[in-house]
Amino acid sequence: MNAGQGNGWRARVAALVISGLMANTAWAADPPAWTAATEPFQIVDNVYYVGSQGLAAYLIVSRQGAILLDATLAENAGQIERNIEAVGVPLRDVRLLINNHAHAHHVGALAQLQRDTGARVLASAGDRWALENGRNQGDTNYGVQPFAPISVDQEVADGQTIQLGEVELTAHLTPGHTRGCTSWSMTVNDRGTPRPLLFLCSITVAGNTLVGNKGYPAIAGDFEATFAKLAGMKADIVLSGHPEMTDVFGRQQRRQAGDADAFVDPTLLPTLVRNARLRFEQQLEKESGVVR
Repeated sequence: MNAGQGNGWRARVAALVISGLMANTAWAADPPAWTAATEPFQIVDNVYYVGSQGLAAYLIVSRQGAILLDATLAENAGQIERNIEAVGVPLRDVRLLINNHAHAHHVGALAQLQRDTGARVLASAGDRWALENGRNQGDTNYGVQPFAPISVDQEVADGQTIQLGEVELTAHLTPGHTRGCTSWSMTVNDRGTPRPLLFLCSITVAGNTLVGNKGYPAIAGDFEATFAKLAGMKADIVLSGHPEMTDVFGRQQRRQAGDADAFVDPTLLPTLVRNARLRFEQQLEKESGVVR
């Protein structure tokens, strides 16, 4: 393992530790990085990072317009719009708005972006109620975190492909973190090499109640099914809603330093799934009192 890989590994371990803490402790306040501005940058091919330092938003550009994945906190709407325009895409050219899951810090700015761009919102059936009612569902240790309600124009099903110009994105329902948690996959052209890329929905417990969850009774089974599904998937590039989970900024720094393959890591998805499953099982055992 070289120094760059070692740094990336340590970043992933740190992120998983943070996620473990979040599984048992509600944030007293949003981390400052969630609203800290950062310059947008190209990740690979037609995929750009346009979020804040602590919350990701990804822009996928086609010849027929752009798709925005996630919108972060409501107070970040202006900086996301500026970042979109900074990479050369007028707001009017954003045609579709999609998301990973219906939590305020990932969709809070979505209603304003929908108004300002005129784009259509696509979402899973499992998260539609939360989006349109402006609140998270299920029993958690952090309660209800409201956001501006979002009008969903079209539901997407598991395995459904959406297309804009030459861009094709496939929805993979990966529930647990929320009822409608959706991971999205596409193929990108990485310097002449086609690579599978996965926008991974959150797979951490992160404050959810696993046993006796009256608002989401199927949560434990959904998590287990999601881990099994993701264990059978492959991705050369994995991107996440919390950028530290996939070391997005560390990888960008290493690429700027000369590592052209900094974002390419086929071992990342199985590592994330393995560690998330372990933490899930530990939390389930703690809540149920049954050793698995």
